[in-house]
Amino acid sequence: MKTLIYILTIVVWAGILEPAVWGEDPPRSEPTLEQRVSDLEAYMNNVARVADTTNNVASKVGGAGPGHNGWMMTSAALVLFMTLPGLALFYGGLVRRKNVLSVLAQCLGIAGLVTILWWICGYSLVFGDVKGAGADASTFFGNLSYAFLQGVDSNPNTNYAYWISHNVFSMYQLMFAIITPALIVGAIAERMKFSAILLFVTLWMFVVYFPLAHMVWGIDGFMNGVWNANASIQAIDFAGGTVVHMSSGWSALILCLILGKRLGFPREAMPPHSMVLCMVGTGMLWVGWYGFNAGSALSADGVAANAFMTTTLATAVACFVWPMAEWGVKGKPSVLGFCSGAVAGLVVVTPATGFITASGAILIGIAAGLVPFFACYKLKGWLGYDDALDTFGVHAVGGTLGALLTGILATDSVNANLAVNLKDLVGRTLWIEQLKAIGLTIALAVTGTVIIALIVKAVMGLRPGEEVETVGLDLAEHGEEGYHG
Repeated sequence: MKTLIYILTIVVWAGILEPAVWGEDPPRSEPTLEQRVSDLEAYMNNVARVADTTNNVASKVGGAGPGHNGWMMTSAALVLFMTLPGLALFYGGLVRRKNVLSVLAQCLGIAGLVTILWWICGYSLVFGDVKGAGADASTFFGNLSYAFLQGVDSNPNTNYAYWISHNVFSMYQLMFAIITPALIVGAIAERMKFSAILLFVTLWMFVVYFPLAHMVWGIDGFMNGVWNANASIQAIDFAGGTVVHMSSGWSALILCLILGKRLGFPREAMPPHSMVLCMVGTGMLWVGWYGFNAGSALSADGVAANAFMTTTLATAVACFVWPMAEWGVKGKPSVLGFCSGAVAGLVVVTPATGFITASGAILIGIAAGLVPFFACYKLKGWLGYDDALDTFGVHAVGGTLGALLTGILATDSVNANLAVNLKDLVGRTLWIEQLKAIGLTIALAVTGTVIIALIVKAVMGLRPGEEVETVGLDLAEHGEEGYHG
């Protein structure tokens, strides 16, 4: 008994006097004024915290930074605003009145479905790094470390941002995951079963979106040239030229080809039922896109400010150039031309917006007003495909154009992050890396869509019956009408 008492006494005193022996850290000392100012400077400059680990000093700045966090929560809301109600009204106005509710239901259904997938494992597959922070890898997929958003709390994930909460970052990225498959709806509007769309989107997220987003934005991604020194393709994509627009646009083309043309196309005229709704939706997209582009800086800093400016310039120029080209070719500048030009400008500048100067944005705006216009006005007619709302012409053609122009116009004088791993490529051969990324993106989107569409077609069929298409999807699939009387 005495022996046991002696042992317990030694253990207790050892725990009190020598906590380090038992693997416990000694209390951290208070930081000096200089060290506290350094932490404040780190917050203001959006760089890593200054931790004096040598002297075991506790930082007074903990958790996320309120200003950056506030901007990112606002940006997340703006990006969701792009889909609901922006894209829903933009697409809804362009279809015939008997199908307007089907488009709204598809946007709402995709928002709910993708959120569930994101929670289960989607976020983890995109932003989980395979070998841990600073992984020496070049990967196609993340891991399941964040499945069910486990560990995604209010502290920053410093793989991606020093001063915004991990949960805010995950919700911001969710909004990108929602709008991307919703863009595909434009190509197959008025002729695809709602159930088939939901199954298609579920499979498409795993086959196309999740791996592509990880490759481009994951810390150990195969194509993340900005932050992964070991990236096999050293490409750049600030806000989603490849991940969002190319993936959805090229997939949309393949899906509409497999699905077939609308009944009566191109013999019957199928004009938009409400250009008013289309214009309102366009304005919402433009406003929401500031969260999309400027928010992709992942902070309220100078890069975000530059992205805000270049987004405005490119969009406004394209919004003007497209209808001017239309005026010259068709004799009249249409409201649809203004709307299409604005969206095209937003699409083309997206991958470049945080990397280019004001003059670069003007050049992109001119290109965005002319090249997608040509694709929608001439290419579509020459090839005869039924891309109902010009998803391919605007998002695939525009996204591809933007990805290439990004490699040509990007400069590290605007964004110093380009000088981390890409200093030998920027202004020289970066456009070659962009071409590689473009090729891989197209290959993944096209191949994945073919396989998925054929699976869905075999399992449940893609199209409703002719009678349903004639009556309209609103009544047949949702039991409602958008308008009465």
